[in-house]
Amino acid sequence: MTPQRGLSHYKSTQVQSSSPLELVVMLYDGALASMHAARAAIERRDIAARRDALAKVLAIVNELQSTLNMAEGGDVAASLDDLYAYVNARLLQAASQNAVAPLDDAIGVFTGLREAWAAIAAQPGAGTPDPMRGAA
Repeated sequence: MTPQRGLSHYKSTQVQSSSPLELVVMLYDGALASMHAARAAIERRDIAARRDALAKVLAIVNELQSTLNMAEGGDVAASLDDLYAYVNARLLQAASQNAVAPLDDAIGVFTGLREAWAAIAAQPGAGTPDPMRGAA
């Protein structure tokens, strides 16, 4: 098995064995990694790398936003939707202005969100159905 294939297999196994909350944390990790890569690319004046990194993070933000359950999520879902829209706008501004300040704002928002989701995922029984409540 080649090292690249081994890494791919490891990542696939990690995703398949993770709870839904852990998957959300993994999405935040990927988004933050791409934001930092975009920031570094802007500083290096590497337009292609900036474009690729921003494309990845925009796809992740879109995925997070599209999976919000607005009907049942109440104020939390509405607040997350607003934050994702804000981050999306800041990412687009970073791309159009080739500027790091909007990226720094987005990184700050996603760092806080990632910490909150990681804390929730770390709670005992988080992401595990509660048989007493009939959760699935």
